Amino acid sequence: MSAEKTTHFGYKEVAVKEKATLVREVFDSVADNYDLMNDLMSLGVHRLWKRDFAASSGIGLGDQVLDLAGGTGDIAALLSRKVGARGRVVLSDINEAMLNVGRQRLEDRGIANNVRYAIANAEHLPFADGEFNAVTIAFGLRNVTDKEAALREMFRVLRPGGRAMILEFSQVRPEPLKAIYDAWSFGALPVLGKIIANDEESYRYLAESIRKHPPQEELAQMMRDAGFDQVRFRNLTGGIVAIHSGVHS
Repeated sequence: MSAEKTTHFGYKEVAVKEKATLVREVFDSVADNYDLMNDLMSLGVHRLWKRDFAASSGIGLGDQVLDLAGGTGDIAALLSRKVGARGRVVLSDINEAMLNVGRQRLEDRGIANNVRYAIANAEHLPFADGEFNAVTIAFGLRNVTDKEAALREMFRVLRPGGRAMILEFSQVRPEPLKAIYDAWSFGALPVLGKIIANDEESYRYLAESIRKHPPQEELAQMMRDAGFDQVRFRNLTGGIVAIHSGVHS
């Protein structure tokens, strides 16, 4: 009998079929404190990264946009203003707890008319071919088990000329910054998770998952392999995060 296929869950090796459940448990645990922890983890800089991401997306009035792994709705809120009343943003997430938090927060801010919600696995999207002008995913791709499948699905649901945008933690370039970043991620982050969310292990996983995510050039090649043209990436904050983009030709 062949050995069971495995993949990484942080620094652990787990069965491929188990990863989605393990990731779902992490985000079930952190959903209520997710935005607060993002502020603490990034010292608030994640808000600037997300604004840059939305501003550089090329999304405009009337566009149909799919926001994958959209969680608590930060990106959807920014994009809803850009698509206007004639456009639509579909906020999707595989995790129902995260999606419920996102829906509540958007409704509390009066954002309702042009946002829809969908529980969706990025590897098997429940949408038609060519349904969207743009697909975005922010801080979600690293948690997907089969990233190649997710990229192919992003390509499939885009119209010709449509654009995929990925905002994700990446490989820090300057060595002095890398040392500081590692100390913060593996020293302070799990402690903050324990104090704020009473969940040290979930935040240890989040730090580890960043290190297991493909670096800039590798992710760019994965996008090309999925069919995208005009693939580019831009580092923010020394490569702590990067914005990747590609076009459905």
